[in-house]
Amino acid sequence: MRNRTKRITIVLTGLLLALGAVSFTAPGALAASSTSVVTDAWEKSPVYVDPEASDQLSAAQADALAEKIKKADKPVFVAVLPKSFPRPELFQKLRTETGVTGVYAVRLGNAFDAKADHSVLTKNAVGNLVSLVQGEDANTQLNRFVDQALVQAKGQAPQSWGGGGGSDDGVPVGALIGVGAVVVAGGAGAYAVVRRNRRRREEEQREALRKLAVVVDEDITAFGEELDRLDFHPAEAGADDAMRADYERALDAYEKAKSFMAAATRPEEVRGVTQALEDGRFSLALLAARREGKELPERRAPCFFDPRHGPSVQDAHWTPAGGAEREVPVCAADAARLADGQDPMVRTVTDESGGRRPYWEAGPAYGPWAGGYFGGGILPGLLVGTMLGGMMASPAYAADYGSGYGDFGGGYDGGDFSGADFDPGDFGGGDFGGGGDFGGGGDFGGGGF
Repeated sequence: MRNRTKRITIVLTGLLLALGAVSFTAPGALAASSTSVVTDAWEKSPVYVDPEASDQLSAAQADALAEKIKKADKPVFVAVLPKSFPRPELFQKLRTETGVTGVYAVRLGNAFDAKADHSVLTKNAVGNLVSLVQGEDANTQLNRFVDQALVQAKGQAPQSWGGGGGSDDGVPVGALIGVGAVVVAGGAGAYAVVRRNRRRREEEQREALRKLAVVVDEDITAFGEELDRLDFHPAEAGADDAMRADYERALDAYEKAKSFMAAATRPEEVRGVTQALEDGRFSLALLAARREGKELPERRAPCFFDPRHGPSVQDAHWTPAGGAEREVPVCAADAARLADGQDPMVRTVTDESGGRRPYWEAGPAYGPWAGGYFGGGILPGLLVGTMLGGMMASPAYAADYGSGYGDFGGGYDGGDFSGADFDPGDFGGGDFGGGGDFGGGGDFGGGGF
């Protein structure tokens, strides 16, 4: 009993220290003449601000950013460095010395770039996010990047930050924190509040899944109708093995989508359903092209305005109400409508008030549905400035509707200590501005130095 009490005391003390002033922003902090100073600071906190760059990000802003990352429990590292900091192979050195799989974001003078282990966040996703925040002041830029990265990054934060769900001698830290909270709040009363909140959250998730089920069932039905209209028979004249393989994949996707939806118990599980439907529609597009003797289509994202329109054929400029212009993937019909100055044929769904709205303005429940169609890290860029995009940028969103709207690879999970065992290709290896290692135009050197 005495040992357990001691462990509880240690954990709670650590939590109190985590809420205090962060050492990397304290007066007299050591200026980073080398990457080792940065990585030593990262052992204690996810955000390091060099004293020579303190005009970029205040101590209060750095503390708030660090707490956001800790609460989200994701392996996201941030450094704000002066323009004079040694640049050669910076990211590779930081990653090697830190030894933790994660997302690494660096503000160097007025320039910004980020890189990540593929198992945590793909190159495409990082590149898109970097491009999204270019030209912002340091505080806005870092918070926007971190908000998006926390939603998409895989894995957990290092236990040394004191914000995750680790354990001490087999005793879960989360359980200890819960016990402490119950004691402080008044025992049984606090426990009742926890249970009530849990029941409310479960009910909200059930309601979200109910809404999603209506939309997904419409999608599955529409795909089944496409299969019928195609009227393909494997033994028909002119059918070859490639056509039969396309048709078989489409049928498999149809059955998989129905099976996944029938088994879904949480909103985030809907993502697998729409992923299957997206795969199936591309197989149908291939089959249709082969039968008609046309050039095979390239693999593209579905039409942004309604994924039931099938794979997109081009990108078109579009501006949502109250938002900024961006390029979105569109089908041929919607491309023609936009070119003629008409509104596209938008997929509407039921919002929280019971009305019909475009899916990107209908509430948070439709995030998993959209995430299955628009994976690979492109979704945040498409939805920025919309209601759904703003909600998905919140770290709290992942707790309710699931995280991971990018395309994750294998290997170590985020937050694992892998030492120098990582793919150097994910981190470049030369000077900044080395030819777009991470895509998206986010490499250092683009006029920032």
